[in-house]
Amino acid sequence: DLETEITEEINLNTINFSFFADKTDVLIKNFSGETDSIKIKDGDLKLKLSKKIILETNFITNIKYNNKSFNYKKLTKNLKYANNIVNLEAVLSNNLLINLDETYQVKKYIYKNNGEIIKARLDFKKPLENSFLKNRINQLTLINSKIKTNLDSKNNNTNISGKYSLNKGNLLSFNLNNIIDGELIKLKLDAEYDQPIELDFLNYQKPKDLIANFSLNLDKQKNNLNIKKIKLTERNNSISVEGARFSKNKFLSLSKIIVKTNKDGKINNDFSILYGKKILIKGSQFDATNLSKVINKKTNKNELVEINKNIEIDFTNITAPLSENLKNFKLIGIIENGKFTKISSKGDYGENNFLDITMKKNKTNQKKYLEIYSDLTAPLLTEFNFFKGLTGGKLLYTSILDEDISTSNLKIENFKVINAPGMVKLLSLADLGGLADLAEGDGLSFDVLEISMEKDKDILKLNEILALGPSVSVLMDGYQDKNGVTSLRGTLVPAKT
Repeated sequence: DLETEITEEINLNTINFSFFADKTDVLIKNFSGETDSIKIKDGDLKLKLSKKIILETNFITNIKYNNKSFNYKKLTKNLKYANNIVNLEAVLSNNLLINLDETYQVKKYIYKNNGEIIKARLDFKKPLENSFLKNRINQLTLINSKIKTNLDSKNNNTNISGKYSLNKGNLLSFNLNNIIDGELIKLKLDAEYDQPIELDFLNYQKPKDLIANFSLNLDKQKNNLNIKKIKLTERNNSISVEGARFSKNKFLSLSKIIVKTNKDGKINNDFSILYGKKILIKGSQFDATNLSKVINKKTNKNELVEINKNIEIDFTNITAPLSENLKNFKLIGIIENGKFTKISSKGDYGENNFLDITMKKNKTNQKKYLEIYSDLTAPLLTEFNFFKGLTGGKLLYTSILDEDISTSNLKIENFKVINAPGMVKLLSLADLGGLADLAEGDGLSFDVLEISMEKDKDILKLNEILALGPSVSVLMDGYQDKNGVTSLRGTLVPAKT
């Protein structure tokens, strides 16, 4: 019935054991004891006493811990994830070997355990989230999970497998193996996953409760990350990435990406990306429905700054916004410091309608000259509210891109504005009888729209917006700030001139 103080906060109580000791050896058998959260039983200990001391012990622990224990809160306050543990119930078999020198300094240690986590719950003080997960992860629960740990003075190997759930959801299978060797972390994970996933770039959504299989194999050392393989599969959808390397959150290289997804019972993505001497993107199908939305997301970071390669893109079919199809799209170009410096591309909308994109860089002044011509306007303008209701016409966009500022001109010929609420209000204010009704029918016809603009990191300056039509013409100027606040002023007249 011994009681001993482990730390100032924790006492080990009701200790019982049998022992034998002489000048060179101490043997302890049938050791048992408990704290308020841990019970130890079936313990034995061997202690060899000489210039070098060797201690070896085996024991079983029954753990019933909750975060209301004040004593353990003090011990775990500096451990990142331990503070998220709400409760833990486990049974573990333990083995510990310690070698000490004559000054009692630890020269070597090996700790091993295996057992079962009966139940554990973690509530994340800072929820887990990223751009791919639709819902934030606030809670993780483990149930009936086997655990095996091998920890020594050089590395740490932990394997856990069993059942888990997120945010009080369904129980799913997982297998996690984590090796820490000095500053090198090796992690392998295979798990079922039922939370919703959205990949806007691919127009792919996995709904909640539909179970996908997720696997991850990565190495991390300081600021260097090597994703050997990451793969997501569910039903007939599959996305895999191999050999992706990053340093300080900047992309360095990859081996390949293979994508095959379905939407509404049809294949909407089927392509691969090979990253070698050049970047080769090729496939039979690419869903670009959300591409303009992704491109227009504001970011101050360029994670691709280390890319300097030639690129080739070859798609048999591209699904553009508004369900337009672009066939036989081909692009060749050059990427420097993560940005295009040269582009030559062409695609076919069908019925003698085409898309052409060119970009050239002037090596003398380092400015880039971009030109986009499209026989269809809607697929390129669908993400811009300013052009809501615009149909038909042909589009020509030219831009001079500098490091800090761009000067651009947009010209659209022979188009109509249909059911555009903002335009209807303008016409109503001008009291141009009959034209408001026309805006709700076949639309207002315009011969040309020209926009001249300048853009830097803080503001888009609209130097001139000119729209000429047989019924109404508009001349405006204004600006849009970095917060999206737009100010326009100008003149509306009921004629071309």
